[in-house]
Amino acid sequence: MVKKEKAVYDTLNMLNFDVTKKCLVGEGWCPIFAKSQIEDVLQRATLHSNSQVGIIFHEMDTIDSPPTYFRTDKFTNAFQEIVDAYGVGRYEEINPAVYSVITFPFLFAVMFGDWGHGICLLLGALFLILREKKLSSQKLDSFTEMAFGGRYVILLMALFSIYCGLIYNEFFSVPFHIFGKSAYACRENSCSDAYTAGLVKVRDPYPFGVDPSWRGSRSELPFLNSLKMKMSILMGVSQMNLGILLSYFDAKFHKNALDIRYQFIPQLIFLNSLFGYLSLLILIKWCTGSKADLYHVMIYMFLDPAGDLGENQLFWGQKELQDTFVASGPSSCSMDALPKAFHSKETS
Repeated sequence: MVKKEKAVYDTLNMLNFDVTKKCLVGEGWCPIFAKSQIEDVLQRATLHSNSQVGIIFHEMDTIDSPPTYFRTDKFTNAFQEIVDAYGVGRYEEINPAVYSVITFPFLFAVMFGDWGHGICLLLGALFLILREKKLSSQKLDSFTEMAFGGRYVILLMALFSIYCGLIYNEFFSVPFHIFGKSAYACRENSCSDAYTAGLVKVRDPYPFGVDPSWRGSRSELPFLNSLKMKMSILMGVSQMNLGILLSYFDAKFHKNALDIRYQFIPQLIFLNSLFGYLSLLILIKWCTGSKADLYHVMIYMFLDPAGDLGENQLFWGQKELQDTFVASGPSSCSMDALPKAFHSKETS
């Protein structure tokens, strides 16, 4: 009874008296699709309370910007909550949660890539999903409630983890010859331990993922660390470019030419003159099999712009392209910061 009275007074505190002091007026925002539902609920509330005065639902005109509302379901709700934990976008901005449905679990799988662990995670997610009707009606502890709320996030993370685990060829950190025989064999027929003796390539590359012969070899750690680090750079730069590209469409939708000229363009130039160029070098090195030292290229690109690339040159015109990036990268920073600052000062 006390909780009911408290709820009534809390609701009354959100309302105001009208001019005649005979009625209560409440103002608020609602989604357009919910207007008919709200009117129906108010009518039923009037009938159930036996009120002599009907409730009037009136749409008002305002110049205020509406609050942000994203309609979600049981699948997308957890992803939306993850994005909202970092910040809620303005009204009519692009919702990044749509893209995080794929990018968030996939980037998790890049770090968690093991199809053995992925299967365990998949079984747990399927258990929560198959029993969601029963679990949704029960009172759960904090950990189970958190896992249950993110059951579809865990499902996608498990599926992507299995996929990345197959690429890494790791089943609880143990490699398997799932897709055929290794491309490498012992140098001599008398060799009995392929992990300590030298290996030679005897057949076509392993069809899918990392060749199992890398596991336990002397060069396993440098090879796998280099592979995963470069993959992370490529995916990270791709995701940052996606975010910058979305800012362009958002500025174009709101007809904000200032953001396009002094935010989108400088950010795109700065990112790709450094990390985009590094991603290009990684791809060229993979495709050509070059032994160029990319650390040396990126460091001396700034420390010694006039120096000779030597054996680190991957393509014709690389030196001229680097000089262009060195000049355009830092200049884009000032182009990004100063014009908007001056414009904000003038408008204020």
